[in-house]
Formats: sequence, C-alpha cells, structure tokens
Amino acid sequence: MKLNAEQECDNLMNSLLPTAQNLLSKYKGFHPYGGFIEPNGQIRHVSVRDETTEYPDAEDLIETLENLFKKKACAYTCTTTAIICDVRVKMPGSEQKRDAIRVRLDHEEGYSTEVFFPYEIVKDEICWGEIFAHEGKNLIFRDRKLQ
Repeated sequence: MKLNAEQECDNLMNSLLPTAQNLLSKYKGFHPYGGFIEPNGQIRHVSVRDETTEYPDAEDLIETLENLFKKKACAYTCTTTAIICDVRVKMPGSEQKRDAIRVRLDHEEGYSTEVFFPYEIVKDEICWGEIFAHEGKNLIFRDRKLQ
C-alpha cells in the first residue's frame, strides 16, 4: 500500500527522532542531523560534520544538510527529507521560549511541516512538553518543480 505524503513524513520522523531523544538524555544536546527516504522506500540517516572545528555552528550544518537534500531532490533520489536540530522556540500563544527538538519535514508532493517537541531538563531527567507543529517552507523540493 502506497503511503501518502504525511504518512511518509511521519515514518521518517519516527525513525530519526529516537536518536535526538537519546543524545539529549546522554549529552544534554546534539548537532543537527537528518535523513531521507529513497524512492524504493528505504530510510537513510545522515549526519554531517565540519572538519575545521570541534564545535561546528549549527546553522552551517543545517545548510550543509539542506544543500545535500536539494541535490538529492533534483536528482530524484529521495521522496522525503527531515532535518532535526535543537532549538529555542516560542510556545504557541505565548512569548515564552523553551528548548525543543525541531523536525523539519519536506515531501516531494509539496507537503512541508515543522514539528516541535518542547522539553526541559530537570535533575538530569527530560520532561517533555506538548508537541506542536506548523506549516513548513518546502525548501528542499521547490527547486525541483522549476526544472
């Protein structure tokens, strides 16, 4: 049975998210990473690094992932992408910011969303807040449609 765009994004997110949760538990943070689904349905996890520094800038790593995924999208070697990072985000209906795992999902059919998993670390335990999402910017696949 063929999954729809939202289902494929959920599958990719559910495959990638445990890594972020484990890294948060163990190290209290993590570098951005991601993953994609190949046209045959195979899920691939991807990490990137900056060889020039021990403490890479998160935005540089995100940009590297974006560029990699855009190339894969234009080459038709992926159907779905995800970029996961640790962010500070305003909570819905509030000016208060909290730490959160952000999962940015893009699908070739135009579905795009950002899912946030707010958390706080209390006495070495992660306390999860209420998950929320908003529409994404479809950064990965939009150039493919222009070709």
